[in-house]
Amino acid sequence: MINPTSFPISARWPATNPDVIQLYSFPTPNGVKVSIALEETGLPYEAHTVTLSDADVKSSAFLSLNPNNKIPAIVDPNGPDGEPIGLFESGAILLYLAEKSGQLLGKTATDRTKATQWLMFQMGGLGPMLGQMGFFTKFAGSEWEDKRPQERYVSEAKRLLAVLEQELEGKDWIIGDHYTIADIAIAPWLRALDFYGVKDRLGWVDHPNLVSYVERFEARPAVQKGLVTPPRA
Repeated sequence: MINPTSFPISARWPATNPDVIQLYSFPTPNGVKVSIALEETGLPYEAHTVTLSDADVKSSAFLSLNPNNKIPAIVDPNGPDGEPIGLFESGAILLYLAEKSGQLLGKTATDRTKATQWLMFQMGGLGPMLGQMGFFTKFAGSEWEDKRPQERYVSEAKRLLAVLEQELEGKDWIIGDHYTIADIAIAPWLRALDFYGVKDRLGWVDHPNLVSYVERFEARPAVQKGLVTPPRA
């Protein structure tokens, strides 16, 4: 059971069923990682829409769970030591859910290690670089007269796509036959290229392995549900 005294966020976003995992998120590339993982594992959860506005992510209620004021975050009333636990950082949450459910880490210790490796690739490289590229190509940075930052991140995005294109040669998923949290982390960021309006600039169609990879990902029922959970409004 989630105690509002221990988790003040539940006062602003109250739980209908406080005995299940509470997800506080918004459908961004980072946000949908967790909703997709929850759908894939079948762990019971309740989703709460936390918008990206300062009124939500910088509220005292949300900061009480994530002092870094970023979605997603969760509270699990049934934590690993028999006590409720709150978590933020999408990669950490993916690892937690995979370990809790015994799913999405492949079949062997080697699979788990490789899945963790590619999860870190997304967290430390693909996500931050594509996010910066989006800022400098679609959002406020696109208006800057100095185009060197834009060129830098577009170039890095091309390099990272090439890494993934090569790695996926002859494979359905990033570690091979097994779909893992690494795919759940990577694929939403590849989908974001369409939102940023940069697919043509990056030569997306010249990456057939990535094109088919994203199509396989989007065809999964759990992905389709997770991409719209929680709703934007």
